[in-house]
Amino acid sequence: MKFGDLPLAEAEGAILAHSLALPGANGETRGPVFKKGRRLSAEDVRALATAGYASVTAARLGPDDIHEDEAAAILAAAVAGAHLDQGKAFTGRANLFAAARGIAVMDRARLDQVNLLDEAITVATLPPYAVVDAKQMVATVKIIPFAAPRATVERATAIAREGGPLIRIAPFRGRDVALIQTRLPGLKASVLDKTVAIVRGRLEALGSRLIDETRCRHDVTELRQAIDKAAQKGAALILIAGASAITDRRDVVPTAIEASGGSIDHFGMPVDPGNLLLLAHRGETPVLGLPGCVRSPKFNGFDWVLQRLLADISVTGRDVMLMGAGGLLNEIPSRPMPRENIEAENNDIQRAPRIAALVLAAGMSRRMGPTNKLLTAVEGVPMVIRAVDASLSSKAGPVIVVTGHEAERVKETLGRKRKVTIVHNLDYAQGLSASLARGLAAVPAECNGVLICLGDMPRVRATHLDRLIDAFNPLEGRSICVPTYQGKRGNPVLFARRFFAEMASVAGDVGARHLIGEHGDQVAEIEMGDSGVLLDVDSPEALAALTAVKTA
Repeated sequence: MKFGDLPLAEAEGAILAHSLALPGANGETRGPVFKKGRRLSAEDVRALATAGYASVTAARLGPDDIHEDEAAAILAAAVAGAHLDQGKAFTGRANLFAAARGIAVMDRARLDQVNLLDEAITVATLPPYAVVDAKQMVATVKIIPFAAPRATVERATAIAREGGPLIRIAPFRGRDVALIQTRLPGLKASVLDKTVAIVRGRLEALGSRLIDETRCRHDVTELRQAIDKAAQKGAALILIAGASAITDRRDVVPTAIEASGGSIDHFGMPVDPGNLLLLAHRGETPVLGLPGCVRSPKFNGFDWVLQRLLADISVTGRDVMLMGAGGLLNEIPSRPMPRENIEAENNDIQRAPRIAALVLAAGMSRRMGPTNKLLTAVEGVPMVIRAVDASLSSKAGPVIVVTGHEAERVKETLGRKRKVTIVHNLDYAQGLSASLARGLAAVPAECNGVLICLGDMPRVRATHLDRLIDAFNPLEGRSICVPTYQGKRGNPVLFARRFFAEMASVAGDVGARHLIGEHGDQVAEIEMGDSGVLLDVDSPEALAALTAVKTA
């Protein structure tokens, strides 16, 4: 790859290294912005020349280079193991998301090999054995320059594929668990009751259940009988909370486990709280002697072991002994989230973004005469149905439909089976802005953004919406995603939540497109493969010509 200052005569096909703002035309103060990473076309070069640029800082790929997006996608596919979904690559980054709730498992040695291979290639992950929810980001592959050497990418993918998956998710498996508590004189029943509630909560949070709870004297014989009973009931995991902390391998709890036919694997762990954990097994069934801190809901070393066991990850004595790095759990403060960080958290990419679809279907169709265009069939399907079904078939959710003019007819057309939220705009005669404000108010707080979909665009498909959602990433400057076809901007447009207040404050029969010009640094133009994002039906002539329009 060649990188540096290129004269415009040599810039066609090169990748722009820095964003460039062009002056406005026809009296406009601001013109288009050519963003970093744009592959310059012949038309782009002419526009830059007209704007007075003589050269640009850009990168030109060689025959042995792989473009950053392609390289990221290739390596991400090689890295990803079971229960991981790969996001679309943008700006040299491909993210991996958990497809199920479970534990993130990775081969640290091979991960280090990949990251030590070349500065062009990086793979960042969550900490090993982190608990993840479905759709949570687990890893990101980032190509640092605009391209990576083909040989380097091939070597990295080979390392990632050697010896099984480099990164995978071990889903939590529902397990039947038994809890045994021993008693000594003076130990209150309320303490034992509280322990049951806390342990049950821990298990249920990981998809398992407590099938049996037994209490017996802190005595080897009675405890052995309780262990036998738990095994007979089919417990896949046996937990023992002793009335007195385990102090030695020859103490009551380990002795009772061995008396029942079990074996002690390891006693103690370099995690605080949780030091006095006992790891054992009885046949194929794991048995844990619990530290005293288990009676508190506070996170402790027992949780680390429990999580792995309930995800079918074996835990050996060596595994426990290697938990010391990061094991000082007692010193981790619990911090409330400051107000100023709420917006950042709401727009982060730790999860696949949750994007609502807002279908505006309240207009009066004045230019269509007496006909409500949204109820007019295109190839046998009413336009409003086409818009709503495209949203329902996409990654967006929830789908919110704003009604106004002939609201009951629109609702009847949609029917009751479609899973949409319908909100009515009483002020629909005031124009598009009133419907926009009404719809935005119905977007759930957990949504990161919204797709503003127009009910009169029958050629917009779910694939168009998904491509916009895949591109959305506020941390990388893609807070507003606009579809384009052959350089022309269309609809729908995806806006991040940070713009909701501005969008809701507009007045009259206008939408929020002015935000695209005012926040050019946050706009990403997403090229589509056909003209469906440009085609709206706002007149009888447009409707008549619709069937003659052929999308590419």
